Amino acid sequence: MTEPTVLVTSDGALRTLTLNRPDSLNALTAAMHDELLPALQAAAEDCATRVVLITGAGRGFCAGQDLSDPAMLGADPDHDAGGVGDFVTRYYLPLAQRVRTMPVPVIAVVNGVAAGAGSNLALCCDFVLAARSASFIQAFSRIGLVPDCGGTWLLPRLVGRARALGLALTGDKLPAEEAERMGLIWRCVDDAALQGSARALAAELALLPIRALVETRQLIDAAMPMDFGAALAQEAASQQLLGRSADFAEGVAAFFAKRAPVFKDL
Repeated sequence: MTEPTVLVTSDGALRTLTLNRPDSLNALTAAMHDELLPALQAAAEDCATRVVLITGAGRGFCAGQDLSDPAMLGADPDHDAGGVGDFVTRYYLPLAQRVRTMPVPVIAVVNGVAAGAGSNLALCCDFVLAARSASFIQAFSRIGLVPDCGGTWLLPRLVGRARALGLALTGDKLPAEEAERMGLIWRCVDDAALQGSARALAAELALLPIRALVETRQLIDAAMPMDFGAALAQEAASQQLLGRSADFAEGVAAFFAKRAPVFKDL
């Protein structure tokens, strides 16, 4: 039997999706997309899952699109996407949107190179935790393309226009330590500490009120083009909604009782 290109494991409230084409640095193919998007959807629909981790098998996170993929070259009748633009629309658009709108926090655990769409897949996640030996490469200009998988939206918002242009136009390799310094990623840790740090962060998030975490993500993203007054109004509307929740009542009760809260996303 052919080994899955996306491995799915669960440990209590944590679900891990591992990109599993290590011989190609987990470069994405149409067949791999056919496994990855449903795996994300299944995690979104599983009420027991409170945090999702995405990582790569072997020595890399994801080298981006596999340029030898027959589907992208129009040579696979089962995945006839009709050109690069249509391929991006068919596969990367729903992938990026699914990651950005997950009903639980998503952590990218970057264990090696994250290039092209692989880099932007990581940046779509709520947290990017990278090994010190990892790197990020906006490789698109080197093959005559533009950043996809959300790159043109994400990069300037994360690091500003000047750095976004520098990364996208040069396609230079960005070490994980520098990515952390410029605010592109959440944190860079020693290689040996990566998996433990990722699981510790996931466990911490899993104990928090997930509904409030996701609402916070949505507010921050929506506020970027707003003026201050509109953002204040948006905050008030969300507080009105969350203030009626059982999790808010539990949080307040736990605070006064000086105990750990038990949130149920209600």
